[in-house]
Amino acid sequence: MKKFSFVLYMVLATFLSMSQAPGSGFGSGSGRPTLPSIGHVYGKLVDSTGRSIGDASIVVLQNRFDTVTKKSKEILLKGGTTQANGDFNLEELPVTGNLKLLISATGYQPHTQALSFMPAANAGRGNTPGAGTGNGSMSFDKDLGKVMLKVDVQQLQGITVTAGNSRLRMDIDKKVFSVDKNIVSAGGSALDVMKNVPSVNVDIDGNVLLRNAAPQVFVDGRPTTLTLEQIPADAIESVEVITNPSAKFDASGGGAGILNVVLKKNKRTGYNGNLRAGVDRLGAVNGGADFNARQGKVNFFGSVNLNQRKSNTEGSVSRLNIADDPQTLINQQNEDRSQGRFVFARAGLDYFITNRTTLSLAGFRVSAKFKPNELISIATDSLYASGTIKTYSERTSPGDRAFNGRGLSFGLKHLFPKEGEEWTADANYFSGDRSSNNFYTTNYFSNGAGSSINRTLMQQLASGGSDQNLILQTDYVKPLSASTKLEAGLRTQLRAFKNNNRNFYFDNTTGNYLLIPETTG
Repeated sequence: MKKFSFVLYMVLATFLSMSQAPGSGFGSGSGRPTLPSIGHVYGKLVDSTGRSIGDASIVVLQNRFDTVTKKSKEILLKGGTTQANGDFNLEELPVTGNLKLLISATGYQPHTQALSFMPAANAGRGNTPGAGTGNGSMSFDKDLGKVMLKVDVQQLQGITVTAGNSRLRMDIDKKVFSVDKNIVSAGGSALDVMKNVPSVNVDIDGNVLLRNAAPQVFVDGRPTTLTLEQIPADAIESVEVITNPSAKFDASGGGAGILNVVLKKNKRTGYNGNLRAGVDRLGAVNGGADFNARQGKVNFFGSVNLNQRKSNTEGSVSRLNIADDPQTLINQQNEDRSQGRFVFARAGLDYFITNRTTLSLAGFRVSAKFKPNELISIATDSLYASGTIKTYSERTSPGDRAFNGRGLSFGLKHLFPKEGEEWTADANYFSGDRSSNNFYTTNYFSNGAGSSINRTLMQQLASGGSDQNLILQTDYVKPLSASTKLEAGLRTQLRAFKNNNRNFYFDNTTGNYLLIPETTG
């Protein structure tokens, strides 16, 4: 066997000498041979009693020089787990250079062991492979035998509790409410999310109040033309409640504060994605898909959400007007049926220039159409000296509403070594156009419901408009202490807003709708 090893060693040494000879064509351009990764390490993992340890983590590391950081760091070469009987087997390891074997298992102390396929005489030279057994013999198979792990007594005596992040986090200038794991609002809109956010009130009509006033709505820290009903809940990662916004957000902002909707952006390495679908009790369906791909310094992300909306609302109002002469009693019944859909799509990419500097480009597109239909019945009783006079009317108001929005944002972010210190530069463009067309038909009956119609009043309300925003901004943030920080920046905002309202009434003599100039603008 020793003769065979010696002969094999001489053959390999001769091959290496040929590969280093000028003009031989073997090896790299530096003249050093490049050997195949044919190293093989195997063994058995046991505890102090000789019992096999299964499902333990086995990794092989190698120390290499990083040309970016100009420092040496350990690179993962191979990894695996032990079998149920404790056996492990790692192949295709480099036969040159010093390696490190790291073994870890729950309840045991980590085990670290140096590996080398080089003979003792050549260890550290990196030019001739061997077994590293100290006698100069060569072998690409290394049997580690039984590797024993010691019980981690300190871990056995303690209790480790692992919990996820709290859904509510308090920062210096804002409260952050996590939404990505909130299944209550899944399939809904941002308006449904706000119903579960502390400090935010949403009334029965969908009006959002913060500190008893309507807040500004931001998306990813910038103003938007979108409403809360046009942002799907599945695309939201968190909501930031900023009750005292600084000039970084908007120097002309109101006193209610800001609701900043932070959209999801996955940065995990590799390819990731998910699909989701749902249906509510009225039969409205919703679905969506997310996709993320990150390779090297580029991260691409995209998402699309489709929501169908159906709503049935009924209400009643009974009012006695004691100040009227004579007094009147009004009973009103409301029936509101609405259906529609909206589509929200978003895509973008991040380019990591360095570990601390990132370029980002993202865009979104949203389209929504709704068909509301409302029926209002009003009955009025008035007690006169001559008797009781009753009036009854019914008003129907079918309509169409549409909205289209789009946006594009570009950002540069640089992080400093001190935590929390950063510099950002952003350019954001948001635009949207909307249209609405409603027809109101009011029938007045002679003697309550079911009687003949005395007269009919018909109206039409058509409205529309557009909104465009361009924001250029740069900011610098530096924490000074645990409770204070310094902010400085520049901001330019350009906005163009158009709103058109046209009111018509139906002229029975001409049979056409005529414009009412006094109520048009």
